[in-house]
Amino acid sequence: MPATAALAEAGSAPAVTSPATPPSFGTLALRWYRLNQGRLRATAIGVISLLAFLLVWHLLTTYRVVFFVRFINVPSPLAVYASFTKAIHDPKFLMHVVLSCRRIFIGFSLAAIVGVPLGLIMGRFKLVHEVIFPVAEVLRPIPAIAWVPMAIMLWPTNEQSIVFITFLGSFFPILVNTLHGMSLVDPVLVRAAQCLGARERSIFREVYFPASLPHIFTGLTVGMGVAWVSLIAAEMISGQYGIGYFTWEAYSLVQYADIALGMIAIGVLGLGSSVLIRGAGHLIMPWRSTR
Repeated sequence: MPATAALAEAGSAPAVTSPATPPSFGTLALRWYRLNQGRLRATAIGVISLLAFLLVWHLLTTYRVVFFVRFINVPSPLAVYASFTKAIHDPKFLMHVVLSCRRIFIGFSLAAIVGVPLGLIMGRFKLVHEVIFPVAEVLRPIPAIAWVPMAIMLWPTNEQSIVFITFLGSFFPILVNTLHGMSLVDPVLVRAAQCLGARERSIFREVYFPASLPHIFTGLTVGMGVAWVSLIAAEMISGQYGIGYFTWEAYSLVQYADIALGMIAIGVLGLGSSVLIRGAGHLIMPWRSTR
């Protein structure tokens, strides 16, 4: 019996487990690669695409190809790079970039501050929609470049008129997309909130606004692109500073490399602005980034 009891106690005693060994660096790297495989693939394809574009550009300008489109006077990538290395040490070029970014920030911020709440109110209250929407639809198709003479007459300085044109360019995409988002809100959610005793303010804050956020950020992204188009057009016509004026001045002085440099700077700045808006959208709407 004592031997049997000893065996029973030995069988019931907890097994001694050895401490778990941490995963190796290779395991962690493989796990990280599997989690980010899609992003790495997209990044690799993007880099290859840009390199291919630069190679084709280099070949077309080196051999002065003429095939419907003339590449005789188009600067090569090396010439544009030489212009870039010279421009980044020029305070005047940096001032052009800073002023354009400031105009974009002011005009786009004003458009978002006005356009998003106005779109939400128009989407919620039918009377407001009936009063404002016809006027907005008449003004919306007018291109930004057509507003330049009117803006010069409306505002006392060129700076204010350029910001106003930038505001108009981004305002209408933001307004229309916000209205579209409000029109797609499920009425069942609204009735459910009303049945639970929610008041108008709570319904607006907890139902309409979150449901419209994806379309609002779509409008902000589109509005940012149109804002850059409007800004460059205004700077080319009535500006004295800015990246648009820099590009137009390079054309007037027959500095072809600076023309391409200005165009590339516009593209990079526009891309960076859109990336910032998308990043803000992922932070505010984390549930969409997991889809």
